[in-house]
Amino acid sequence: MSNMHVKSGDTVMVISGADAGKKGKIQKAYPETGRVIVEGVNIVKKHQKPRGQGMPGGIVEREAAIDASNVMIVCPKCGKPTRVGHKFNEGDGKLSRRKARVCKKCGAVLDN
Repeated sequence: MSNMHVKSGDTVMVISGADAGKKGKIQKAYPETGRVIVEGVNIVKKHQKPRGQGMPGGIVEREAAIDASNVMIVCPKCGKPTRVGHKFNEGDGKLSRRKARVCKKCGAVLDN
């Protein structure tokens, strides 16, 4: 899966699984596996061994990756979870046209 509908920095809502309904920002996206890490979602406990003087061991809580198909992007304009559409921005010439992601509900541009 090389092309995902979300990318790092997007605000998303989880639509399925144990954390369904939670909103968060994507911290990291893995397009090659189709998974994303969302802040505050899918918290797991990791038993960590001490790795030197400054790093203590213990049980650490951190976010684990979830599948990108389980999240929907939240539109900054209408504030609702939405599907992502694409359209070309207007430009002067063929080379200056850029593809932009748009909200399917209100038509607002999702890219900055």
